[in-house]
Amino acid sequence: MDTVEDYVARIEGTCGKDKDVIVIFKYDKKDEAIAKILKKAKLEKSMSTIIFELTFKGASFRLYATGKAIFRNLRDKDELHDILLDLLL
Repeated sequence: MDTVEDYVARIEGTCGKDKDVIVIFKYDKKDEAIAKILKKAKLEKSMSTIIFELTFKGASFRLYATGKAIFRNLRDKDELHDILLDLLL
């Protein structure tokens, strides 16, 4: 059985007043992760097939075809982990 760690290479925070979190997916799993996320999250808008604005369970985030996602205004890492768990598994 897969885990979130099987898909995520690293998680970084951003500077500034907003609590944005950057999730970088593992290169060999990024296409699978993107496909799963696009299936489950609500698409708000997209720019071609390169950038997707999505929402899922009240969380707003941007997903890039390069394998990076930026989650906005999350309370803590536990909330991020729960969202990733639901999106990827």
